[in-house]
Amino acid sequence: MRHFDLTPLYRSSVGFDQLANLMDRALSSEVGQSSYPPYNIEKTADDAYRISIAVAGFSAGDLNIEVKENALLVSARKAQTEESKTYLHRGIGTRAFERRFHLADHVRVTEASHVDGMLHIDLEREIPEALKPRRIEITGAKPASLDTDVVDAKPVN
Repeated sequence: MRHFDLTPLYRSSVGFDQLANLMDRALSSEVGQSSYPPYNIEKTADDAYRISIAVAGFSAGDLNIEVKENALLVSARKAQTEESKTYLHRGIGTRAFERRFHLADHVRVTEASHVDGMLHIDLEREIPEALKPRRIEITGAKPASLDTDVVDAKPVN
């Protein structure tokens, strides 16, 4: 496995700690990470997103969604049925899973719905007023008055 040292990035930048941490996480994550369950991330508007996760075989009661410290955690655990079933072919995966998404600053979960075997999680980015771009007026330099720039000359000898 390759190891990249991001220390020079930390020394030459200010305020990009999260970007460096994101790169650290991406480079150190395991290659064999599970792809179950499949999911889509869709941009629905300028500041709105939707995560859709295929959760066939799970009911809304089997699913759990948590947001903690800029991390969205979606997990599911199938309730144990007491009746024993005999399957000739079992192709619908209902094994427990845990899927974690890292959320950027000021992104919040607005809604979650479970429709037709899909779990939809709607996200919205709300930038605070203090962080929005604003225009700064440029003023010209004030002309210096002649009285303050004149030095009285006196003879030395």
